[in-house]
Amino acid sequence: MARIASINRNTNETQIELTLNLDGNGKCAVKNPIGFFDHLLRSFCKHGLFDLTGTLEGDLEVDQHHLIEDTGIALGQCFSKALGNCAGIFRSGFFIYPMDESLLRASVDFGGRPFCVCNANLTGIPLVSIGQNGKQASFQTDCFEDFWQGFANGAKCNIHLDTIRGRSDHHKMEGLFKAAGKALRQAVSIDERSAGQIPSTKGVIV
Repeated sequence: MARIASINRNTNETQIELTLNLDGNGKCAVKNPIGFFDHLLRSFCKHGLFDLTGTLEGDLEVDQHHLIEDTGIALGQCFSKALGNCAGIFRSGFFIYPMDESLLRASVDFGGRPFCVCNANLTGIPLVSIGQNGKQASFQTDCFEDFWQGFANGAKCNIHLDTIRGRSDHHKMEGLFKAAGKALRQAVSIDERSAGQIPSTKGVIV
């Protein structure tokens, strides 16, 4: 049975359409106006083997915060919707990802109660790049945690993200997205030994 979910989030600040396939091949085809954010989502999908399509639009003339946080919420809602009652999954996952000088750790549990701990240890200095139009573009690194807080709320999961060590903000953020993809892949994978049981002593994920 396909574990695919779509979410449309339309507010006065953002217009987001996402479709997620938990059992994909790692393909990311999301129309994303923020270059480095697109890079992060592509890395997440590649290492989690999730397929993600859609369109992201928002009031970037105000700030990147609204679009990045709302994308996290919508993506988390896709996970929650695709998992349903979580029957048969491993539920939790963990991964440590080395990326050059940086070492990153992600832990996740689909226990029904949202909580995010993010110790990315970023400098807060925006990453600057050259956009496709030849003009200077940037990624607001302070929005990194906003994305994952939104994701935890939407997915109703616990997620802990830690930089064990590192220098480059680029490597820390990319490595954490990769580690999160790997950890989430473990958590949502089907546990053949569980015989489709709800992975909780409560008998329900709430």
